[in-house]
Amino acid sequence: MARSRRLLVALAGMCLSLLIVVQTGMTASAGSNKNYLNELNAGVASILNPSATNTAEILNATKQELQLEDVVIETETEESTLVMANVKKALNIRTEAREDAKKIGKLYKDCGGTILERAEGWTKLQSGNVVGWAKDEYLLFGEEARALADQVGKTICTVSEATVRVRQEPSTESVTYGLLPKGEIMEVINQTEDGWVSVDFEGKTGYISAECVDIDFWIDAGETNEEITAREEAEKEAKRHVNYGEYTTDADTTLLLAALIHCEARGESYEGQVAVGAVVMNRVRSKAYPDTIHGVIYASGQFTPAMSGAVNRVLESGKINQSCIDAAKDALSGTSPVGDCTSFRRNNGTRKGIVIGNHIFF
Repeated sequence: MARSRRLLVALAGMCLSLLIVVQTGMTASAGSNKNYLNELNAGVASILNPSATNTAEILNATKQELQLEDVVIETETEESTLVMANVKKALNIRTEAREDAKKIGKLYKDCGGTILERAEGWTKLQSGNVVGWAKDEYLLFGEEARALADQVGKTICTVSEATVRVRQEPSTESVTYGLLPKGEIMEVINQTEDGWVSVDFEGKTGYISAECVDIDFWIDAGETNEEITAREEAEKEAKRHVNYGEYTTDADTTLLLAALIHCEARGESYEGQVAVGAVVMNRVRSKAYPDTIHGVIYASGQFTPAMSGAVNRVLESGKINQSCIDAAKDALSGTSPVGDCTSFRRNNGTRKGIVIGNHIFF
C-alpha cells in the first residue's frame, strides 16, 4: 500500500513545537511570577472573605493559620494534539468509535494527524483529508508521537522568488554553487540564526537566504477511500505500459531510477549512488510501499526531487550521469550496499544507520 499525501505544517523559527502543541504544567509560588499571583491572590481572598479589601493581609493571615511557607498553585497539563500511527502497515479510520463502523480511510505507517476528540479507547483524528475514529492501541500520543515525528518528518523550503543563488557559505560574498528556480523544493539541513538556510545541494551543503524561501515541516498523512481508489487506478495504468518481471524492467523505467539517483546522489561515490537505488528496490519489495518503481518514486511526499519536478526535468533533458545509470542497473540486479534499508537522509549525526558519503541509510 502506498504512502499517503504529506501533512504540511508551516513552521515559525524552525520549531517543531508549532506543529506539536505541548504545554507543561505550571507551578507558581507566592515569591515568583508576581503579576500572575496577584490576580490569583485576589480571587483566593474574595473566597475567604468577600467583604475584605486588603487581599495581602487576608492571604498572609491564612498562610499563618495553615502554617504554610509558600502557596503553590498548579494548572493541569495540556496534552499534545499530535497523534502518530503505531502500525507496521496501515490502520483503518472509521466513521464512529466502533469496530463495526464504516471504514472511510487509512492511516499508514509513520503517518501523523491531529487529535480532535478522545472516547473510551478511541481517538477521532484528522490526517490529510481523512477525518474519523481509530483505536488507541494502534496510535502513539504525547512524547512518543513527538519522537516518531522527529524521526520520520522532514523540514523543507520552497523557493519563493524568481531565481535564488545557492552559496558555499552563508554570505552574499560567497561562491555560488548554482541557481534554483521559483517553486523548487529543497530539504533543509539547518536554519542558522543569521538569516540563512542550509540545504543539501548536489551532495554538498549549500546556503540560501531565508528571505527567499518558505519553510515547512512535512509528515505523511492518511488517505480517504476515494483517494486510495484514485491512486490505485493510476498505479494500474502505469503498470500497463511496463512489463515487470522479478526486478527486471524496460529502459524507460531504468532511466527513471537513474534520474532519481542523479538528483539525490550525483555528487556521491558510486557506492552511495547504488545505495539510493537499493532503497527504491527495497521499498518495491516491502509491503509497506507501492510494488513498482514508478509507484515508489512518485509516492506522495517520499522523494523531494520527484515532488519538486526535478526528476522529470532530468528525464526530459536526457542529461543523466553515466555512473547513475550504471548504479540503477546494479540496484535492479539486486545489489544493495545498505541491506534492507528503506530510507535515507542527509547525515547530521542524530540518527543511527549505515553512513555512505553524506547520507545515512536506515
